[in-house]
Amino acid sequence: MQRDLIHSAPLLGPVQSILLAFPVALFPAALLSDIAYLNTAEIQWSNFSSWLIAGADVFTGLLLASALLSLFFGKFRGRGRGLVCTVLVAVLFVAGVLNAFQHAKDGWHSVGTFGLVLSIACAVIAILIAIIAHWRTSHREQRS
Repeated sequence: MQRDLIHSAPLLGPVQSILLAFPVALFPAALLSDIAYLNTAEIQWSNFSSWLIAGADVFTGLLLASALLSLFFGKFRGRGRGLVCTVLVAVLFVAGVLNAFQHAKDGWHSVGTFGLVLSIACAVIAILIAIIAHWRTSHREQRS
């Protein structure tokens, strides 16, 4: 008698999932506060966005460290999706730091077009990482 066993699991563990939750929440929130600043010219929205980006960068850095450790020593070893996820987290970290530097500028130039584009890129990349990381893959194993 032959049986098919199907294994399905997300890519990230529980700690990495918690670390990923912060950039997924904070980068889109920073994008929304950038849009609010561009519509109202109230400087507090820009300050709020800067703090959101800084918080997202802290957790993205921790997630990047964890992803690199998993890539070289743990769960991601030899897995294509783990490498893609790690590269995207590194890109998100670099884009987030650039976004923080852009938002540290004074006045209108802190957000402007480039700051908004960086905020959009960070929000999209963070959501893309979450989709890739939590996409369940099925491995079919046959036993007799």
